[in-house]
Amino acid sequence: MTDRIIFSRPFRAAHELANLETVLSSDQSHGDGPFTAAATAKLKGITGAPHALLTTSCTHALELAALLLDLGPDDEVIVPSFAFTSTATAMALRGAVCVFADIDERGNLDPDSVAAAITERTKAITLIHYGGVAAEMDRLLELAGAHGLAIIEDNAHGLGGSWRGRPLGSIGTAGALSFHDTKNVHCGEGGAILLSDEILMARAEIIREKGTDRARFLRGAVDKYSWQDIGSSYLPSELNAAVLDAQLSEFDTIQAGRFRVWNAYAAGLPGWAARNDVRLMEVPADREHTAHLYYLRTPTETARDALIDHLRAQGISAPFHYVPLDSSPAGLKLGRTPHPCAKTAEFSSTLIRLPLWPDLSDAQIARVLEAVTAFTI
Repeated sequence: MTDRIIFSRPFRAAHELANLETVLSSDQSHGDGPFTAAATAKLKGITGAPHALLTTSCTHALELAALLLDLGPDDEVIVPSFAFTSTATAMALRGAVCVFADIDERGNLDPDSVAAAITERTKAITLIHYGGVAAEMDRLLELAGAHGLAIIEDNAHGLGGSWRGRPLGSIGTAGALSFHDTKNVHCGEGGAILLSDEILMARAEIIREKGTDRARFLRGAVDKYSWQDIGSSYLPSELNAAVLDAQLSEFDTIQAGRFRVWNAYAAGLPGWAARNDVRLMEVPADREHTAHLYYLRTPTETARDALIDHLRAQGISAPFHYVPLDSSPAGLKLGRTPHPCAKTAEFSSTLIRLPLWPDLSDAQIARVLEAVTAFTI
């Protein structure tokens, strides 16, 4: 039987075990040790962000951003309906109303839909850079500036990507990164928040450490630490940071492997796509993507499901993605949708993602291409 090609496989960095052994042999396995510092420095180098704090997940980075903005029940946050649940639930957890907006043809927040959703209660815009391709930041920044709104970048897909030369995650008020094992760089579970404002950074450091100024104490800035603000336990262990640091040390290698796969799909599918009315993932010239995923869109949901079944029969895992938030049970309860998210519904029902990970072999890539192009819609 032909070996199954899975959708994603976590990258193994060369120094993970050595780093873990260093931590386990030391006197500190809790957070904010030398590997936390090293990984944070590498992140700042990749993103250009003046400030970065590791967190236990991207979800917690988003929650931290919501806390920094003092979101509450009187506030509304515009959220793309096509997004992972954390993009919305981090806002809803503070009592804010999620106002769902539609997306564009690339799966990113549609500025026209955002403009139509702004009210006097709107306090922030939360966006994702779907697939590591930047959203329409010029229009979104204009809207945010005109209405005095914060922008939270859910940059779970976008580490290393850029918009007009500006690294993703460092453009808005706050950026959130994911190091879940499905992401380009991972530590099993982990995340980070990126900030440019020093005042927000000082408060973020306190919120992240259970509401205390422990980080200042460890730096010798105060002679004891105490309860200063609301907070939670968002600091990852030094074990997670050790794995993350090993991964970030091989960031260029990881990205080269992913781009090899992405470019092979982009080169091998256009002819088949044109014959079958399939739309392929595109990247505008002013954006650098991250090869986080490669998607295609079939003309109908029926065709999408048939293609998924066809690939499954060939031993290839190729899933769809997010179910629209605006029509989900929690979305109906915790948010509102001022205008129908028709593009979201169509995008979600016709999208399929192909297997993509750095060590996918040339033979496996060829198998995927052969299986996809053998399918006729």
